[in-house]
Amino acid sequence: MRVAVFGAGYAGLTLARELESSLPERVDLVVVDEDATHLVQHELHRVVRRPSLAEEIVVDLAAVLDRATVREATVTDIDTAAGVATLDAGDGEKELSYDVGAVCLGAETNYYDLPGVAERATPLKRLADAEAVRADVLDAVETGTTDDPARVVVGGAGLSGVQVAGELAALAREEGARDAVEVVLLEQEDDVAPNFPENFQRAVREELEARDVRVETGRAVASADEATITFADGATEDYDMFVWTGGIRGPDALRGERPVVRGDLRYEGGTFVVGDAGRIVDTDGEAVPASAQAAIREARVAADNVERLVDHELSDEGGFEPRLDGYRFDSLGWLVSIGDGAVAQVGPTVLRGRSAKALKTSVGAGYLSSVGAVENAADLVREEVGWPEEEVEDAEELTMDDDR
Repeated sequence: MRVAVFGAGYAGLTLARELESSLPERVDLVVVDEDATHLVQHELHRVVRRPSLAEEIVVDLAAVLDRATVREATVTDIDTAAGVATLDAGDGEKELSYDVGAVCLGAETNYYDLPGVAERATPLKRLADAEAVRADVLDAVETGTTDDPARVVVGGAGLSGVQVAGELAALAREEGARDAVEVVLLEQEDDVAPNFPENFQRAVREELEARDVRVETGRAVASADEATITFADGATEDYDMFVWTGGIRGPDALRGERPVVRGDLRYEGGTFVVGDAGRIVDTDGEAVPASAQAAIREARVAADNVERLVDHELSDEGGFEPRLDGYRFDSLGWLVSIGDGAVAQVGPTVLRGRSAKALKTSVGAGYLSSVGAVENAADLVREEVGWPEEEVEDAEELTMDDDR
């Protein structure tokens, strides 16, 4: 019997690690990922300003998985009903059949077929994107002047857009170009961080503006050419650099769709869809927001359900399939970094300043420790907080003791 996990983002890696300890040894566990690494996506924006962080937020799957077979390949198609995936490892497409599988491929950037936007805007989904954004903003620093500032535009003021805008403004300040580079954050809704509570939105906007980001809400992008963004109302905004974080779509393997998946995370047949790859509806009938915390917690429910299906298939008892658990979304809170600042919401309370930044750093390091990347976690803390080497080593020892 074969169990396959497609993708090793938050959902995929969490699921694979859970299954390694729960599946019988005779079950073949395969993890398929395009580059056999795990990227801590919520820290990616930091690489724009701190390239050295790339080493801390990329984890080799072989280092954190024990028994799973890791296949480095791009998943180009999945027949979820038949249990067959098509993989491309660079030597031609090949099929991989599975008895139980989980699509954890995450989401891709959605340009909504807006003319010129995909061709001219840079997304922020992969390390190469962060490197390209950094190179472009440094070019803007060189060309912009106080009398004629270079304009850097970020389209989409969800949490990703907020974070990259904050990093771009901070990088411009560090390069001595505070008045020579103007960072503009666009959002088609009436507030930044749409769908979040008003007090969180207000704190995020205040933090952005305090850190030299010009926020423009109610601005729906209609198209872009090589120098100008045109809005739905006919107004325009000239730019020198354009970053797009305006939405998500499903993975190419699902033909760009994000299928609706009920709370037990089973899509059809033996195939589950977990994380941002699907539009998850929890056991209360509520839509689950696409987020790292949701993907991780969904994966734990999916792991139990996969184990139950596998045990049923391996048993000789036959009969009805086992009852599967459901996932219920209950947010632990929200965090967003904005340059050297941060905003956090824990329950009804909104935090800013050093307490929010410390919480953001601890969450990132805690996540890395939870997936077995303890050294990466320690290095992340060292980079973000500036702890001395010996203090980080002490923290690492404590974390390892806690794991035991």
